[in-house]
Amino acid sequence: MRKITLICVGKLKEKFWIDAIAEYTKRLMRFLDFRIIEIPECKPSNSITPEQILQKEGEKILEKIANKRTFILAIEGKILTSSEFANIIEVESNNGEVCFVIGSSYGIDEKIKQKYPLISFGRITFPHQLMRVVFTEQLYRAGTILNNIEYHK
Repeated sequence: MRKITLICVGKLKEKFWIDAIAEYTKRLMRFLDFRIIEIPECKPSNSITPEQILQKEGEKILEKIANKRTFILAIEGKILTSSEFANIIEVESNNGEVCFVIGSSYGIDEKIKQKYPLISFGRITFPHQLMRVVFTEQLYRAGTILNNIEYHK
């Protein structure tokens, strides 16, 4: 079974986001071994800059990535169709676990974005909580595409 990990900075608090993720996760578990790893957000203060926040969060992300095939979700990344995204899942998961990363409201450290391929789900900005839902739905859609199940249009 294909193994996919979503690494996210921050914790979901609102029930509607949690419920949406739970629904899509339940659906896609028949296709994929899927898990979400949450990394705590660094809290802003007068003594820490946004760049320092990204650096601290980036260090925690790198600890979780290890040697896995990794893609960063970023607005400036390559825009894919659902079928192209499914193809990435198919091809990359044949070589082991695949990780996707969603940063915090500050984004993701530039050093990480330079090291891994970037994928975008469009040129508009999504709240990072909503991006989790969008990603999980697209992962479910990829599963249906790869298993020839009527869902994708």
